[in-house]
Amino acid sequence: MRINIMTALAVIGALALVSAARAEDEHRELGSHVHGHGTLNIAVEDKRVAMELKMPGMDLVGFEHEAETKEQKAAVEKAKAKLAKPLALFKLPASASCSVSEVRVVLEGGDVHDDGEENHAEQADADHDDDERGGHTEFHVAYVLDCAKPANLTSIGFDYFKTFPGANELTVNVVTAKAQSTYEVSRDKPTLDLGSMM
Repeated sequence: MRINIMTALAVIGALALVSAARAEDEHRELGSHVHGHGTLNIAVEDKRVAMELKMPGMDLVGFEHEAETKEQKAAVEKAKAKLAKPLALFKLPASASCSVSEVRVVLEGGDVHDDGEENHAEQADADHDDDERGGHTEFHVAYVLDCAKPANLTSIGFDYFKTFPGANELTVNVVTAKAQSTYEVSRDKPTLDLGSMM
């Protein structure tokens, strides 16, 4: 079965939206803002592996608003630099012979609404109690890896949790030619077995 990598990413993106909708429902029911949880989408097609990571800014830099001070701006740049090295964050088997082809790191939110209008930081802070999403930032990272032996991608070690102390859990959606599945990895269980997927 041959899959199109863009179609696979669209499918796992849709799965992520369903997870986000469920989390939003839980968020409304619980009435609290939960940090520490992100999403990693992985699509494997032939020798190409596409990965998409989404994490709240709070979990990676320690604050959730737009960087204002020199120290906060430095923390954002440091996080971006770490995120730009996927093979240091996600340990793939050496036998798969993977190399990084593309990396895109973006910090979204804080100063811009979805419609592109500027959002003043003071207003976002004032609205925080009324709308938990107001002024919050989120890292969106896209990776493309080329793997000489993708059949050997039987596990992933998540040094990501060592690198970012505020990160606690990831929902991992995986699509391969054989199957699609969703997993949970955490700081306590930082290894994912993909043997049945490859």
